[in-house]
Amino acid sequence: MAPDNPKGRNSLPRHARQWHRWAAIAVALPFLVVIVTGLLLQLKKDVAWVQPPTQLGAEETPTLPYDQLLEVVRGIPEAEVTSWEQVDRLDVRPGKGMVKVRCVNGIEVQVDNHSGEVLQVAVRRSDWLESLHDGSWFHDRAKLWIFLPAGVLVLGLWLTGVYLWWLPIGVRRRKRKGS
Repeated sequence: MAPDNPKGRNSLPRHARQWHRWAAIAVALPFLVVIVTGLLLQLKKDVAWVQPPTQLGAEETPTLPYDQLLEVVRGIPEAEVTSWEQVDRLDVRPGKGMVKVRCVNGIEVQVDNHSGEVLQVAVRRSDWLESLHDGSWFHDRAKLWIFLPAGVLVLGLWLTGVYLWWLPIGVRRRKRKGS
């Protein structure tokens, strides 16, 4: 009686190569987004296009009241701020003597936390890149239904890739030991 698998057509290496090939196709686009945005986020402190460089204020002790800070930011047309509702967050940096006001429209206004002088107005893209990186920019469920499965497949690609890389090495070692 002939064996069911005379030529190893259903062997583990064959399945690993097939799975590796199809998984690579399935994750190509989401993984490209993760790679490119991840690279840009790695450089966010070094590339002003991603995140504006932090300016230094005159004094470290914050004395500027929040209502005055809001008035300063209201005076900047590109910030499009009329109330606290258009402010996403405040990043107070006492050691640098400034406050970063992140507006909901992506503009970052850096203000001296003592004098109220505007130190810099710039587009901050790092938050947008982070939402692309984790998939939430596309849709809240894209994180769990596209980017998480893509991450699991990438882990599988890594595992099958290591296996396929090790396979010929293991065969050569076994042949050397056998001869």
